[in-house]
Amino acid sequence: MNNLKKILNNLVQLSAVEWNNFKEKIVTQEYKSNTTIIKEGNIANSIYFIEKGLLRTYYLQNGKEINTYFACDGQFITSYASFIIQTPALENLETIENSIVHTISFTTLTELYRIDSKFEKLGRMLAEKNYLCVIDRTRKMQTLTAKQKYLDFIETYHKKIVQSVPQHQIASYLGIAPETLSRIRKQISIS
Repeated sequence: MNNLKKILNNLVQLSAVEWNNFKEKIVTQEYKSNTTIIKEGNIANSIYFIEKGLLRTYYLQNGKEINTYFACDGQFITSYASFIIQTPALENLETIENSIVHTISFTTLTELYRIDSKFEKLGRMLAEKNYLCVIDRTRKMQTLTAKQKYLDFIETYHKKIVQSVPQHQIASYLGIAPETLSRIRKQISIS
């Protein structure tokens, strides 16, 4: 939980009292790999801070998994649209490996917003970061070649994500066929 405390302090500088108030409301959970935490159609009632592990969001289209996001140690994840407006999720949240997460519910976070403006600032910062991530990804998906997408992925994503996420899931995330990703990886290793 020290990792979460450090990240929150970097974002909103919590006092000892504010941290203790927040810490009391956190629920720590452990999940085995390939566990669905949020199922498409259910409401995302919590946001998750990954203490240790690897998670992804994805949806199914014609029976095919389309990956939309990956997160690992020290990062936040949820089905953000569902969480923010409390409507049924359009995607699934699943562990890729055994994971330990700290969760805070929508109700609790909303209550914290009313109590202390620092938490409202935290919520705004998380929403802004998520928005910028979506805009950046959309631009890259529309303007980069398959090879450029993969090179950008390995340069900008956490090393754990690059090394541990199965290649077919990375291909799906990048909007390219697994065979194309395999060819690109061979070209890069030859270069």
